[in-house]
Amino acid sequence: MKYKEDKILEEIKNYIKSTYGEHYSTTKDGFQVQDMLRQLGIDKDFCQANAIKYLCRYGKKDGKNRKDLLKAIHYVILLLSSEDADKEKLN
Repeated sequence: MKYKEDKILEEIKNYIKSTYGEHYSTTKDGFQVQDMLRQLGIDKDFCQANAIKYLCRYGKKDGKNRKDLLKAIHYVILLLSSEDADKEKLN
């Protein structure tokens, strides 16, 4: 790929996998706060706000730029997942 998107997508995938083993999971089976927010129907606002937060922070913390972008992308992916779940409920 011209802009090495395949490598970037692999990096995103690896970052997201790492969140399931870090402090984001609250139980052994991988339950996350995101799961609770989705059950309450407030996950979209949370994801959108966090994506904006990390994009706004980009370039302002030395050494954190790439991680901020990965976090923003992860929240956008979670937002897409929530959209898909809503569509599935309608069908």
